[in-house]
Amino acid sequence: MLRPERMSRVSVTGSKRVMDEAIETIHELNLLDVTAYDGSWEGFSPGDPVEGADEAAGKLVTVRALQSTLEVTDDDAGRVRILDDDELDAELERARERVTDLDDERSALEDERREIDEKIETARPFAELGIDLDLLSGYDAISTAVGEGNEEQVRGALAESEAVEAFKTFAEGEYVALFVAPAIDVDEALVGTPFTRYEVPSLDEVEATSPAAYVDELRSRRAEVASKLDTVEHELADLKHDVADFLLAAEETLSIEVQKREAPLQFATTDNAFVSEGWIPANRYTDLAEALQSALGDHVAVEELERADYREGEFVGDHGESDQGDSREPGVGEAVAADGAGDRAVRADGGHAGDVAMSEGEPPIEQDNPSGVEPFELLTGAVGKPDYTELDPTIVLFLTFPLMFGFMIGDIGYGIIYTGMGYWMIKNLESETFEDFGKVAAAAGLSTVFFGVLYGEVFGLHLDALPLISEVYGHAIIEKGLQPASAEWAEAWFVITALFGVFHLNLAWTFEFVEEYTFHGLRAGVEEVGSWLLMLDGLWVYVFSRMGAPESVGGPGGPKPALLYTVFDGGENAAFELGFAGLPIWTGWVGVALVVLGVALLAVGPTHELIEAHQVLAHVLSYLRIAAVLLAKAGMAFAVNLLFFGAYEHHGEFHFLLGHGPGWAEAKYGAEAVLFPGLMHGGAGALLAGVVVLLVGHVVVLLLGITAAGIQSIRLEYFEYFSKFYEGGGDPYSPFGHDRRFTSTE
Repeated sequence: MLRPERMSRVSVTGSKRVMDEAIETIHELNLLDVTAYDGSWEGFSPGDPVEGADEAAGKLVTVRALQSTLEVTDDDAGRVRILDDDELDAELERARERVTDLDDERSALEDERREIDEKIETARPFAELGIDLDLLSGYDAISTAVGEGNEEQVRGALAESEAVEAFKTFAEGEYVALFVAPAIDVDEALVGTPFTRYEVPSLDEVEATSPAAYVDELRSRRAEVASKLDTVEHELADLKHDVADFLLAAEETLSIEVQKREAPLQFATTDNAFVSEGWIPANRYTDLAEALQSALGDHVAVEELERADYREGEFVGDHGESDQGDSREPGVGEAVAADGAGDRAVRADGGHAGDVAMSEGEPPIEQDNPSGVEPFELLTGAVGKPDYTELDPTIVLFLTFPLMFGFMIGDIGYGIIYTGMGYWMIKNLESETFEDFGKVAAAAGLSTVFFGVLYGEVFGLHLDALPLISEVYGHAIIEKGLQPASAEWAEAWFVITALFGVFHLNLAWTFEFVEEYTFHGLRAGVEEVGSWLLMLDGLWVYVFSRMGAPESVGGPGGPKPALLYTVFDGGENAAFELGFAGLPIWTGWVGVALVVLGVALLAVGPTHELIEAHQVLAHVLSYLRIAAVLLAKAGMAFAVNLLFFGAYEHHGEFHFLLGHGPGWAEAKYGAEAVLFPGLMHGGAGALLAGVVVLLVGHVVVLLLGITAAGIQSIRLEYFEYFSKFYEGGGDPYSPFGHDRRFTSTE
């Protein structure tokens, strides 16, 4: 779980005459992440695509174009199909012709509709003016123009123009029509005057001359075009239903074919031999070797060049050996010469591959997590896949992210909704990413329900105060500390979240220590990481020691807050009766000594990090946001319920007016005890407003719960936790092969 799958670099070498069969076998296994040959071996060159690669690629482009035109998605899949070449070619041509014809017709109709819309828009000013269109053109002795401008300014410009002998204007709003004698260039006469001229619509295609009739006729034509377009759209929808399963099957078939035919481009080849290298999970090497040996016998050899160890910058492992010893079949692990004879190197005109890798680089990453943890790889992947030499933090995310989220919200009602949202995403969204996100959301929702049971809260209402339920439920195990009578719980949560921060950071630096020790040895681990662990734990041992504790809690007197010693001591202000009232004073000196030792180690090691020594305090205090969000969310839910139900206070406890009105509370405890009478008790209008407040308020709290709790949880994971040891940047394991969904070979 904490390491990715161990990978082996393997070589597949063989005679070129069996290369196609080797490709077929490797593709069928879907195990080998092929390394592209970089051209560095003397006498070897990248292979050529298998004949027909371009033709298959062209068909694939056609299929994908048809899918795009018909908007075919994976959800449109029908029956699983077996497609042979003749059937694929014939059906693809029929589908292409039908789709192309309908799409061309649709495009022509859309263009025609667009042109009509433009003409209607162009005719709008003329309709406003109400002048027949045939009166605005066709004159020899006068000029006409219609446009947008200020009539007074236009008249003034025409009056001042020496070229204008007479003119007449008509205006309606911002639109102006001009008739000018003699026939001149009107635009020249209006230079400097704001005037946007419109072209007079052509009457060649219509019989109407009045603008209104012209527009009506255009709208009638548009309706005809829209009707034809709807017919074409329905025909395309029917066609999509008919050919969707074929297109999906064809796309998959051709993708596989192109993948196979272009595979030699990544191989090193000579005239007679080929070499392919790649990475494979170490425990699957035997599967690859046996499959190729069974299919091709002595014409191909498979060799495990190295088994990558989890060490920085170097990948070690005995060539050709597995953890169980050399148990390969005869011939497996031996390279072959170009003529097929056994040899330790593939020779080509004096050059040889030997044991030199095709390219340098780290192995690809295949994370190794249990199925329940795998969805949380989505959160890890947001930073980047782990490097091969890094520890994988996904299991910690799986344990701590839902824990923090559920603790902050802690409500049965909200938790059920969050879980339902996650379940809906899992069932209805085909994307693997969204499915994983749904599983993360469901886990966070279940955690919220769990803590809601502990808090005894549903939509901000306490179960022990609800009729009937209180008799079964009893009393909450823990409280949020929102009420004056239970303020010690709020103090406890701040202390507990600080302790959780200390634990979380200890875990992060422990991961970093393991990595540093593995890569660079014990001394580097102690100097680089041990220093931080000493400072972190030393500081917080000092904080929880009674050194500097106030006299009110039996300490010698000092600035430390009393809540550090009261929330667990079992006294009057304790949330938990653990009998803990602080560590002995002498442990404070031990803590100080550990901090000093940690600083000294940092000084002789990575001295530049001394400036960041405050992290051991600041980053732990950052975890207090968990308790802050807990109280803020609880306060918002309380406010929403207060407005609707109303509430009163008695002995420092808040009670919603669920079974009684405000009058009852006033009579029993006095008017000053009523915090708010509640909209539900204020008449029909107030009740209606209250229902709106209740629903909208809880939706807001629900959404803010997602954003506040989700963002704060993931921030603590990424910034405080990941930043101590994790960089990411690994390349995903991408084997040569294809998982069939829409086709079958038998």
